[in-house]
Amino acid sequence: MSTGRPLEFTSHGHRLVGTLTRPAGAGPYPGALLLPGSGPLNRDGDHRRLHLGIQRDLAAALVDAGTATLRYDRRGVGDSTGEFLRTGFHDNVEDAAAALAALGADPAVDSRKLFLVGHSEGALTAVALAARGVPLAGLVLLAGTGRTGAEVLRRQAARLLPTLPAPVRLLFRLTRTDLAAKVARNHEKILATTGDVAWIGGQRLNARWMREFLRYDPRPDLARVHVPVLAVTGDKDLQTDPADLAVIAAAAGGPVLTRLLPDITHVLRRQPGPPSLRAYRREVREPVDRSVLDAVVPWLTARAADVA
Repeated sequence: MSTGRPLEFTSHGHRLVGTLTRPAGAGPYPGALLLPGSGPLNRDGDHRRLHLGIQRDLAAALVDAGTATLRYDRRGVGDSTGEFLRTGFHDNVEDAAAALAALGADPAVDSRKLFLVGHSEGALTAVALAARGVPLAGLVLLAGTGRTGAEVLRRQAARLLPTLPAPVRLLFRLTRTDLAAKVARNHEKILATTGDVAWIGGQRLNARWMREFLRYDPRPDLARVHVPVLAVTGDKDLQTDPADLAVIAAAAGGPVLTRLLPDITHVLRRQPGPPSLRAYRREVREPVDRSVLDAVVPWLTARAADVA
């Protein structure tokens, strides 16, 4: 039996609200801060248009195994104050630092056994925070990248084109549109902006976050991470290059265990056959795949047990 309660904390003048879930009993228990991917996501990892539930499912599995977890609404989402479109990548790191401090201060949590568990952008957030030298027992990087944001997005453009609907691909051919070149031009436009928000390609974008993400290279920060790292990516991931597992392992300053999971996509679900973004809506009707949980939970539990 687990118990969950709201937990509020402040970060640079903003009130952020999340859920602290812990096993029944007094503890203290190891604690894991769960960090989501990109976008205006709530504490469960849900977007209003796509309910991913990644942090919700991770929390349930970890708490069942004896680890307390904290997950929270991003700025401007759910019960948290602020404005999502004006929040930068490094603001998200600051918010994660405040959340980690709140988790470690809870009397039910053993502050010597704190972990960061990040998915996609959350994995980068975890690396950037860990590089500051905050006390941690380990990192879990789910679908984490090992290159600059600009490199990641260029690869995504090249990988996603074959998965687009046939009429869209035909339109690109008829108009002689080079998708990768178009993406690169948009990046140049974004990097030339100075405000928090900008109109690019007919869309209102979080330009500050994009500038910071495009320029962020996790490799120097990984070199400053000396705690154990578990890096997990699915071989059907269209947004994160599975080859980045080797990049992360080579760059990290401490021990790294990498796991490449067969048939697992970026949303941590199983997808047989050719990978496709169009299957996400169907996939997320199911919980996070058991193979992901079986990779994360025993590793984290064992690392916590190693801490005296």
